[in-house]
Amino acid sequence: MVDMWELDSESVEERVAFRAQVRDLVWRETKRRMRFLGFSEQEGPATPNALTPTSAAAKAVHLTYLEVATEVGDAARELAVDAATRAGRAGTSYADLGKASGITRQAARKRWPEAVGTHWTLYLLTGKSHPHGMAVQVLRSSSKAIETGRTAVDEGALTEDGAVGAVVINAAREAVWACYFDDATCAPEEITLPEDLQNVPVPGEDGHSDWLYRWERHITHLL
Repeated sequence: MVDMWELDSESVEERVAFRAQVRDLVWRETKRRMRFLGFSEQEGPATPNALTPTSAAAKAVHLTYLEVATEVGDAARELAVDAATRAGRAGTSYADLGKASGITRQAARKRWPEAVGTHWTLYLLTGKSHPHGMAVQVLRSSSKAIETGRTAVDEGALTEDGAVGAVVINAAREAVWACYFDDATCAPEEITLPEDLQNVPVPGEDGHSDWLYRWERHITHLL
C-alpha cells in the first residue's frame, strides 16, 4: 500500500510552489497596508528587500510584513485545530495527526488534547418535581458540553419537564462542571459537587445507578 504521506519529487515541488504562494499572499497584503504608511501601490517596493536596509521605510515595510505573516500563522493554527478535531471525530489517531503535521504522536496529543478519543458526557436532571427524569448526551468538546448544559438548565424553567440540573463528566469519569436552576436568581447557578459525587462509575458498572440517585438527591436538596 502506498503511504499517503510519502513525498515524491513532484509533491516536493508542489509544496515549494505552495509556500511561494503563501509568501506572495503575505506580500500582497503587506503592500495593501503600506498605503496607510504613505506609500502608493506605484511607489511601493517590488519586494520586501528592495529598500535600503537601514532606511525608515524599510523598517516600516518589514514590520508590516511581520504583522501580516503573524496573522497568517494565527489563522493557520486555528484551521489546524479545526482540522485535527474533525479528523479525530472521523476516527483518526494521534499517530496519524502527528504524521500529517510533521510532529510526533506525543506532540500531537499535547497540541490537540481534545481531538482524539476524548468526549464529555452531559447528564441533565429534568422535571420540576420528583420523580425527576434523566437525559444524557455525549459531546466532543468540553466547552460545548458546558454550554449545552447551562442553556438547557436556563431554558428548563419554561417547561414542566425542562432541565433543573446538569453535570459534565470527562472521559476519565470525573465531574468537571455542574449547575442547577436557582429560583432565587432565576438563572443557572454553578456548583462544586461533593467529593463523593466527583467520580462517576461507567454506565452498567456497579455504583452508577447509586451515583445517579445520590446526584438527583443532591440537586433536589438545592432546589
